[in-house]
Amino acid sequence: MAKRSTKKIFVLDTSVLLFDHNAIKNFKNHDVAIPITVLEELDNFKVGNDTKNFQAREIIRLLDKLSTGRGLSDWIGLGSGKGKIKFVMSNLVNGRDAEKLYGQGKNDHKIINAAITLADTNKDRQVILVTKDINLRLKAKAIGLLSEDYETGKVKDVENFEEGFPVIENIDSKKISALYKKGQIAEDDIIGKRKMANGYYILKNGTSESVLSRYNQEADVIERVEKEYVYGIKPRNAEQAFAVNALLNPDIKLVSLQGVAGTGKTLLALASALEQRNLYSQIILARPIIPLSNRDIGFLPGSAEDKISPYMQPLWDNLKFIKSNYRPGEKKHKVLDEMEESGELSITALAFIRGRSLSNVMFIIDEAQNLSPHEVKTIISRAGEGTKVIFTGDINQIDTPYMDEQSNGLTYLIDRLKGNKLFAHIRLEKGERSELANLANELL
Repeated sequence: MAKRSTKKIFVLDTSVLLFDHNAIKNFKNHDVAIPITVLEELDNFKVGNDTKNFQAREIIRLLDKLSTGRGLSDWIGLGSGKGKIKFVMSNLVNGRDAEKLYGQGKNDHKIINAAITLADTNKDRQVILVTKDINLRLKAKAIGLLSEDYETGKVKDVENFEEGFPVIENIDSKKISALYKKGQIAEDDIIGKRKMANGYYILKNGTSESVLSRYNQEADVIERVEKEYVYGIKPRNAEQAFAVNALLNPDIKLVSLQGVAGTGKTLLALASALEQRNLYSQIILARPIIPLSNRDIGFLPGSAEDKISPYMQPLWDNLKFIKSNYRPGEKKHKVLDEMEESGELSITALAFIRGRSLSNVMFIIDEAQNLSPHEVKTIISRAGEGTKVIFTGDINQIDTPYMDEQSNGLTYLIDRLKGNKLFAHIRLEKGERSELANLANELL
C-alpha cells in the first residue's frame, strides 16, 4: 500500500475568501484548491463598498497576479515555504454526488463535488473542505468528506474574556489608606503576576476595606479609581467606574467595552465623550447595519439618512436618556442640541465613514462584535492625531454570518492589544438597565 502523503489539500469555500483574502497563504506548506464555482461567486461580490466587496476584489487581484503568464488549472507555487494552488472542477469519478443527494443547481453542492473530485483523484492525500458556513460543513461531513472551519485569527482563550476584574486580597491596610489619601502608591509587587498595563483591580485587606485601582505602567504605580460623574451619569458599580476612568484618560487612545445588554456600554461611552467635548472637534457614534446590506437598504423609502435611521435608533435612545437629565432650557440640554445641529455630534452608519481620516475625534463604534478583524483594523488605522476610538459590544450576541465569539473583530482586538499602554479593556458584567432586563439576561 502506498504511503499517505503528509501534505494536505485544503479546498476553500467563498466564505473563507470573503473573510480573509489572504487565506490562501495561511496553510503553511500544504496545497490549496479553489473550486471554479467559488470564482463565479466572487464575481458577484466584487462591486460595492462593503468589506466583503473589498475582500472579493483583493482575492481576485491576487489570483490574477498568480496566474500571469500561466493558467491556474495546474498546480502553481505560492512562494517559499508555501504549498501550491489550483482551480478545480467537479468532474466526479465515482458515485458520490452532492447535487444528486442534496439537490441540483446550488453552488454549495457544486463546491462539495469539487472537493470530492480532488479527494477521489488524490487517494494519497488528505483533502479537507474549509468553510465558515456551518451548514456546508455538515453537508460535507454527511457525504463522507472531511471539513473544518477556517481557524486563522481565531482566539482560543475566549473564556478569559468572561472573567471579572481581579480582586487582590490581603492588602496591607496602610497601603489602602495611603491610596485613598495620596491617590497613588508604588506598585511594589502588590498585584504580582496579574500586573498588566492599564489593568483594573479591586484591592482588599481581607476585612471590609477595599479600593478600586488602575495600574499605571509608565510610572509603575497603582492609582485610585473614583466614581466620577460624566454628563449627569454616575457609575453604579465597580466596572462602570473602571470604564469611565479609561474613557476619560487622555493617555488611553483605544478602549473596548464588552458586556451583555443593559450594562451601560454605549451610554457610558457617549456620556464620557460629551464630558470631554471641548477636547475633540467632533464626536461620532457609528454602528454596522446588521443584518441588512447596503443593497437591502436601497429598498427602504426616503433619503440615505431616512434609510439608516431605524438602525441608529439605539444610539439616539442613549442620547435622549442623557438629555432627559436636563430640562430643555438648561445649558447642557442646549449644548447637546447645538452639537447635533452643527455636526459636532454625529450618529451614522459605519459604512458612511469608510475612507475618512479621523483627526481630533472621539469615535464610538457600537455593536463591534459584528465587525470582522479586518474591519476593526481598518477603523483603527483611520485614527489621526488626537483621536480616541471606543469599541462596544457583546461577543456572545453576533448577528453576522460566518463569525462567532472566537473570530469576530471585537474578540480579535481584545486578544491582540491587551497589555498595550494605549489600550484598555473593561468587561461590564452587572446589568443596570432594570430588574426586568437583568432577569432576562440571567434566566432566559
